[in-house]
Amino acid sequence: MGDRQNSKNQNTAPNAPLTQYEQRTDDVVIRVEPEFLAEQSNPSDSRFIWAYTVEIDNQSQQDLTVMERFWQIADSRGQVQEVRGAGVVGETPIVRSGETFRYTSGAPLTAPSGMMRGSYTVTDEKGDSFDIIVPTFLLDSPHDGHRLN
Repeated sequence: MGDRQNSKNQNTAPNAPLTQYEQRTDDVVIRVEPEFLAEQSNPSDSRFIWAYTVEIDNQSQQDLTVMERFWQIADSRGQVQEVRGAGVVGETPIVRSGETFRYTSGAPLTAPSGMMRGSYTVTDEKGDSFDIIVPTFLLDSPHDGHRLN
């Protein structure tokens, strides 16, 4: 099948507060933009809340159905959790050829920073299933504690 993956991290614009992460698997591009939710977080209680917006850009010639998701979430203290489930945000969306499906979800951490990565299992019109890679993306809050001396 050849090289199915190509990863790229980029800022959405110079000095932009959000960073966009991008990963291509065959003719499907996944873009992720994480955002720290300060108003929902409580650092004194070790509660750091993140939203992440995902775009599934189907550049293939077939409609794809998102059947399953897999996430690996690691915080800066080394705690790792894995999440598996059907579809995304409570549905199994069909992403038509040439269209983009976009959704926003969230992740809580007990540490001020971390990272997420994952994959979607999709089925094409022929009934074949394959995995689409979600790029590793960073969850770095302003409470990370890294200081320059």
